[in-house]
Amino acid sequence: MRSEIFFIIIGMAVVTFFTRFASAILFRQTGVPVWFERWMKHVPTGILTALIIPTLLLPKGYLDVSTQNHYLLAGVVAILVAYRYRSVLVTMGVGLMVMLSMRWFGV
Repeated sequence: MRSEIFFIIIGMAVVTFFTRFASAILFRQTGVPVWFERWMKHVPTGILTALIIPTLLLPKGYLDVSTQNHYLLAGVVAILVAYRYRSVLVTMGVGLMVMLSMRWFGV
């Protein structure tokens, strides 16, 4: 293994440990403030959105909102299924089936 990769992994582990340890020490006495707790509830949604939207809209490195963009079409179907059924497994299953069927049939 190259030494750069090893140092990157060690650095990431140290940073992760430090942030978790520091927050535990910081909020041990006072507890987490209400405003911070409310704000933190939106972080996973923001991170997931930041990861998914570019994948759906920019699959080839440029904006593609055509019917040839299988990622976007499967994503739209998955959004509708998620809204209707509110089940992660059903949403992932239907999205995967739509994507695979479009690839299989060459739509």
